Amino acid sequence: MSDTWWVDSREILEEALRELSASAAAGLDTEYDSFRYFREKLCLIQLTNEKHTYLVDPLAGFDLSGLGRLFADPAVVKVTHAGDNDLRILKRDYGFSFAGFFDTHRAASLLGDRQLSLSTLIGLHLGVRIDKKRSTQRSRWENRPLTAEQLRYAAEDTSFLVPLYRKLAADLRERNLEAEAQRLFEQMCAAEWHEKRFNPLGHLYVEGYETLTEDQRARLARLYRWRFAQAKRKNMAVFRVLSDPELIALCRSGETTPAGLVGSGALSAEKARRLGADIVPLMEELRETE
Repeated sequence: MSDTWWVDSREILEEALRELSASAAAGLDTEYDSFRYFREKLCLIQLTNEKHTYLVDPLAGFDLSGLGRLFADPAVVKVTHAGDNDLRILKRDYGFSFAGFFDTHRAASLLGDRQLSLSTLIGLHLGVRIDKKRSTQRSRWENRPLTAEQLRYAAEDTSFLVPLYRKLAADLRERNLEAEAQRLFEQMCAAEWHEKRFNPLGHLYVEGYETLTEDQRARLARLYRWRFAQAKRKNMAVFRVLSDPELIALCRSGETTPAGLVGSGALSAEKARRLGADIVPLMEELRETE
């Protein structure tokens, strides 16, 4: 594994970019939190060439616009694995444009591979076994400092991308698939980020819906819409505003005070305190319209 540098200033980034821009290829990955946030939060950018892995901290508050030069430079191949969301989020947050990209997931799929996880492809094509823990992937990447396990995971994510690119690129050339692969890579680079959209029928699929009365179902429809609006406004995952079981409990409770919501078991005391000012007026309105 290449030497790892932590990049948290413009000066260090410019030094990294001088080296990366002189490379034939560089692996690229990001760590973002889509589990806890309504709008995915970019927490780390990883770039690797033959010598170094650079872990770029987008939360450190410095100018990252220099990355745009590298991402738009067709002379340096940027290697991703299933990089769609990585590029969408980078484009959303910084307005970057992309050229000279190679995606190992798309390339392997075009070549006929069926097991397309990065660890599987590295084992199949490079003969190296890596162990990627899902718990680390879901860990709190916005926390600083990152743990030793997070740093290892992040660096390993890009360490094998360039060797894998070389192997897959050779296979594409041999099978005369380069033009089709390039079309797929350009399609990935052109993708745009889109915000989550509200599904007005989503409440019908909440577990427990069938057990509710007609009035309670109407209440659920309103609460379901309210939860989405709150999640969007506060940039929180919807389950962190109210879980599906909490939605059902609120519909059955019909209580309109924080004490009543806690006493009925619909909400915990902590959640009633946090949401009370917003949810109590809604519960009162629902009671009045029934």
